[in-house]
This record gives sequence, structure tokens and C-alpha cells, in this order.
Amino acid sequence: MDIAFALYPGMTALDLVGPYDVLANQPEVTAHFVAASPDPVRCDAGLVLVPTATFDELTTADVLVVPGSGRWAEALEDGAVAAWLRRAHPTATWTTSVCTGSTLLARAGILTGRPATTHWAVRDELAALGALVRTDRVVVDRSVITAAGVSAGIDMALTLVGLVWGDRRAEFTQLVLEYDPRPPYRAGSPETAPAEVVAFARDVLRPR
Repeated sequence: MDIAFALYPGMTALDLVGPYDVLANQPEVTAHFVAASPDPVRCDAGLVLVPTATFDELTTADVLVVPGSGRWAEALEDGAVAAWLRRAHPTATWTTSVCTGSTLLARAGILTGRPATTHWAVRDELAALGALVRTDRVVVDRSVITAAGVSAGIDMALTLVGLVWGDRRAEFTQLVLEYDPRPPYRAGSPETAPAEVVAFARDVLRPR
């Protein structure tokens, strides 16, 4: 099974690395890192990833994984990822996104009229791009799976493992990774975080 992980400047590393760790460790999987050019790609916090193929070289894969970015609007404007998705999605078995990566799926026309989720701060923008926005951590709609904020990418990948190889494989993968999150604060969503923290985060994340 070929899985293509899309790379682009300013992407959030954990959006990719979390699903990668879940999916690339499956024995049937060959992972590919795909970008607009063969040049190294710098993530938003400075981590550098090296593509193994370009968007022109790899236009088909069984699974597509699109990470998000705090600079998602720039990725929309650039258009390279959306253009690749328009070519690769029709033949993919699964097309997935993490966090604001859903906006790139929407720009490619994949989420029009579909239920989908994204980072809480970008729900209105995703709706404006044609998606039927949900607040779930993971939304499965036929061949498309979207995940909410950064950590939900691991949930998305485990969901996909369960759909492809069954619940026992997914449970085994979760156990081997010791994925048993117990965050020290209840501030992971606008529904549970203190109001003043939500207000501050909205101000910081508001597009300038």
C-alpha cells in the first residue's frame, strides 16, 4: 500500500509525524513524502523534511495524507497542494487531512457538500469553502477522513488502520505506541478551555 504524505512550506510537523508513525509502521505500507519540488521543506517550527518525490512524479497513491498549518491561507493561495489533490484524489482509496489540511482538500473541491472537521479556529473558513463542518475529532465520509486539531491526526490514522486492517490491528498499534493520552489540563478545545484562554487564542490565531 502506497501512502503519500504531502509536504509544503510552513506545515505543522506533528500533523504529519503523528499519522506517519501510526501508518508507516504497518508492514504493508510504503511511505512517500511528496512536495512541489525535491528541495527540503521547512515546517512551521523549523523542522526540515526531505521529499522523496515531487507532485509531478507521484500522482497516484492508495492513501493521501495532508497536514495542516498555521499558515494555511498561504498554502491555499499557493495552490500547489490543491492542484496535486485534484489529480491524485480520484484514484486514491482514501484521502485524509489533519487540522487545517482540510482547507486544502476543500480548495481541491473534495469536501464540497461533505461533512468534515478541522481546527476549531478555522471552522467558519472551512464552511465558506463548501464543507459541512462538524466538531468531531475525526469524521469519516466514504473515502474521505478528516481530523480536527494536531493531536487528532493520530486518532485519524488509528481509525484508518481499523478500517483497512481491522480493530485488532488498530488496537495493537495503539498499544505498541502506548497512545494513552491524559493531558494535564482540560484546555484542548474551546468547549473545555477557560473563556479567557479561548479569547486570547482567537486573537492570536485571527488572520492578519
